[in-house]
Amino acid sequence: MATVLIIDDDDAFREGLAETIQDLGHASLEARSAEEAFACLRACAAPDCIFLDYRLPGVDGLAALESLRGTAGLQGVPVVMLTAHATSDNTIGAMRLGAFEHLTKPVGREEIAVLLGRILDARREVPAADPASGFAGETASGEPQLLGVSEAMRDVQKRLGRAAATSSTVLITGETGTGKEVAARVLHRASPRAEGPFVAVNCAAIPQELLESELFGHGKGAFTGAHAERRGRFEEAHGGTLFLDEIGDMPLAMQAKLLRAVQERQVTPLGTSRPVAVDVRIVAATHRDLPDMVAAGTFRQDLLYRLNVIPLHLPPLRERLADILPLAEHFLSTIAAASASPRKHLSADAQRLLVAFAWPGNVRELANAVERASALAPGALLTREDFAFLSDAAAGAAGAVPAHLAELPLNDALAQLERALIARALALAGGNRAETARRLGISRQSLYTRLAHYGLSNPGLDADA
Repeated sequence: MATVLIIDDDDAFREGLAETIQDLGHASLEARSAEEAFACLRACAAPDCIFLDYRLPGVDGLAALESLRGTAGLQGVPVVMLTAHATSDNTIGAMRLGAFEHLTKPVGREEIAVLLGRILDARREVPAADPASGFAGETASGEPQLLGVSEAMRDVQKRLGRAAATSSTVLITGETGTGKEVAARVLHRASPRAEGPFVAVNCAAIPQELLESELFGHGKGAFTGAHAERRGRFEEAHGGTLFLDEIGDMPLAMQAKLLRAVQERQVTPLGTSRPVAVDVRIVAATHRDLPDMVAAGTFRQDLLYRLNVIPLHLPPLRERLADILPLAEHFLSTIAAASASPRKHLSADAQRLLVAFAWPGNVRELANAVERASALAPGALLTREDFAFLSDAAAGAAGAVPAHLAELPLNDALAQLERALIARALALAGGNRAETARRLGISRQSLYTRLAHYGLSNPGLDADA
């Protein structure tokens, strides 16, 4: 049995959550504010878990979480953040401060049961966790964000927030256009190195003979044209983050030198014998399959081990359909703000077309398509004709959705597509609903709700197998 402290000023939600927790065989404590919660914690033994809402009177949820992480005896208590409106900022903010989980209201009974089971298992294995590190302030205005409301992107945001609390090397993988550099910049801003520099190097864009000088610098006279000393990108990134984009395109000879620099935390500028100590966090990214490259002998296995300490995979846009329209609306708002012009809107048929398209270029292609349509459309409403360059043939060839769905009302088309995807995942998982939820990247409670809604429920299936 666990003791759970619920901190939420919504009386109905707090009392309903407490009743659910008690029905599951656990004990609950309640507080309407952070101040009331801390008074309770001073008077009672530390609970096994804390459910903490973002929006509270007085001290807000994030500030309360930070205080909990700095209070003796409470650092190891798992904290589950609750919010009615999940965003990338509040998700990453919670996870970087050491939240155990981040949930969007309302929360189902099954989800609570599974979560408390995970917490109790973790408490048995690790009685006390280390306090989370401190972090710099909120995301700077105007800087790129890692947007997404789908379960897949919520998982990415949570993983990114946890990675930000460390100084470990991160390897970001994903197809071209999925936002790997954006993720790297968000990671840097959320880390203790946020006040330091963020230096990006595209390993595929620099000629092989110049890459060593670019990374490590060079001394005067090191080669023809080297009329003065030049600091390399490692030195420029000292105290911050060095982002090595397209690391899979780095030549083998340069990989060996990079490995040495990462291991020894120092570089030797070209044409000198003077090693320079550097303090940088390495974040690498690639669209290539590095394990396949290792097998083919084109990428060093030891370097892959050094880079892949914390893996972060960004799913393609075709695997997170729920993000397409919110992203398109975001791009329309950005375009309007940048051009100081009225914001344009998407018609229902344009929305259906965007959801049906396969987006081989991912988020970058979507952004370009929205900008192109917005620039050339004569009116304030963007219709299907304004996106005529996204042909139905290209969508079908890429395996997006059946063509007939493009003729249905948007909600009907999305419902049919969702039902087909769930049925396919259920078949591939052999009827195992836990495995089906994992394949789809959603919670089991969300899957159960959808199965019932679409008439796919089967009492003979083992939900927990």
